[in-house]
Amino acid sequence: MDAAIIRAERERLARFLSEVLPILGRTERRHWGEVYVRGLLSSGERKTSAWMAERLPDGKEQALQQFVGQSPWPWDPLRERLARHMIHELHPVAAWLIDDTGFPKKGTHSVGVARQYSGTLGKVGNCQVAVSLHYATDEAAIPLSFALYLPEEWLTPERRTEAGIPDK
Repeated sequence: MDAAIIRAERERLARFLSEVLPILGRTERRHWGEVYVRGLLSSGERKTSAWMAERLPDGKEQALQQFVGQSPWPWDPLRERLARHMIHELHPVAAWLIDDTGFPKKGTHSVGVARQYSGTLGKVGNCQVAVSLHYATDEAAIPLSFALYLPEEWLTPERRTEAGIPDK
C-alpha cells in the first residue's frame, strides 16, 4: 500500500476516533480506546489483550484488560454514537437486517457459551450466539446493535452473579 494512502487512512481513523471516543470521558480511557481499536484493526486471528500488547508499540496487556473488562465507560452511548456516525456516512438505507451470529468457543467460561445451534457453524456446537440489527446500503452493511443470547443454564441467580450478568 502506498505511504500516502496509509497516512490518509491514519488521519481518517484519528478523525473518526476523535468524534466517537470523547464519550469515554477521561483522557486515559480515550487513549486505551484508541489502542484497542488499532488492535482490532490490525492483522492476525486472535484479538486478545495479550496479543495486542505484544504487537502494538504502546500496548500494555494489563491496561487493555482493564479497559475492556473493568473500566466503567458507558458502552450504550458509545454504541449509539457509532451508529449515528455510520448512518450519516452510509446512506441511503437499502434495508434493515436482523441476524443471529454464532461465535465458536473452546471453553465454558465466556458468558452465554453453551452447546447450541449456530447458523455460523451450520450445526450445534460450543458457542455464543448474538442477535444483531444491521443497517444496509447498496455498498455496505454495518451492525448497529446486538444482544447476546443467554441459554437457560446462564439464567440462574448464582451463575449470573458469578459472571457479572446484570438483572435487566
